[in-house]
Amino acid sequence: MTRSPGTGRGLTALITGASGGIGRDLAELFARDGCDLLLVARSADALDALGAELSRTHGVRSTAIPADLSDPDAPAAVFRAVRDHGIEVDVLVNNAGRGLYGRFAETDLDTELRMIQLNVVALTQLTKLFLPAMLARRSGRILNVASTAAFQPGPMMAVYYATKAYVLSFSEALAEELAGTGITVTTLAPGSTRTGFQARARMDESRLFRGPTVLDSATVARAGYEGMLRGERLVIPGIFNKALVQALRVSPRRLVTKVAKRLNDRPGGREAKRGAG
Repeated sequence: MTRSPGTGRGLTALITGASGGIGRDLAELFARDGCDLLLVARSADALDALGAELSRTHGVRSTAIPADLSDPDAPAAVFRAVRDHGIEVDVLVNNAGRGLYGRFAETDLDTELRMIQLNVVALTQLTKLFLPAMLARRSGRILNVASTAAFQPGPMMAVYYATKAYVLSFSEALAEELAGTGITVTTLAPGSTRTGFQARARMDESRLFRGPTVLDSATVARAGYEGMLRGERLVIPGIFNKALVQALRVSPRRLVTKVAKRLNDRPGGREAKRGAG
C-alpha cells in the first residue's frame, strides 16, 4: 500500500458517505487511480448512479451498499455485505457524518444520539471490523474524516464538535498503535467546506460559511487523498485552517470557546429564536 497516485489497480476502497460532497469527490479520486469501490450511503439510487458513472469513466468495479450508519445495526450489516461479496477492503474511508446547530438545551436528543452513532460509533465499529484483515495482510490504509472542530469546544454545536474531537483522538492513537504494521491511519480535518453539510446542520447562515476561507469539497478531498497516500497522520487543508489550528493550540481555552461561539452564531444572534431540531 505504499503506492502513489495512478497505481491503485486491483485495490478496493470502501467509502462511507459516498453519495455527495467530500465522499463523492474521494470516490472519484480512487476510481481515477484504478481502485475498485464499495460505496456506502443511505440512497441506493444515488450510489447506483455514481457507481455507474465511475465504472463507465474509469473502468473500475463499483458496488453499492445502501445503509444508514446512524442505525446501530448498520455497521455490522455493511461488514457482512462486503464479506458476502467476497471482497477485501484495502482502504477504509470513514467519511459519513452529520451536524446539528442550536443550543444544547433546545436541540433534539434523538437527533444528537443518532449523530453520535454515525460520527463516533459507526466509525469505530467499521474500523474494528475491517482492521483485522488488514493486519493479517500487513497492508492497508484508513482515512477518517474529522474537522478543525476537533481542536476546540463548539458552543451552538456542542455535540458535533465533541464527536469530531473523538475522531481525531481515536485516529491519532490508532496510528501510533499501528506504526510498523504496514497500515496507516490518516485524519482529514477540514475547516468550513462547501457541501450539503451546512444546510443539513442548519449552519448555512452562520459566520463560518460566509467568508472567503471556505474551501470546495474537491480541494478538501484531494488534500486528504494525497496525504493518505503519503501516510500522513493529520491533514488540514488550507493555509488559514492550518494557522487556525496552531492558534487554537496556544490560546487560552476560555477565549477559544468564546470565539467559537461567535463564529458559529448566526448574524444578529438568531440562534436563540431558531433552535435546531
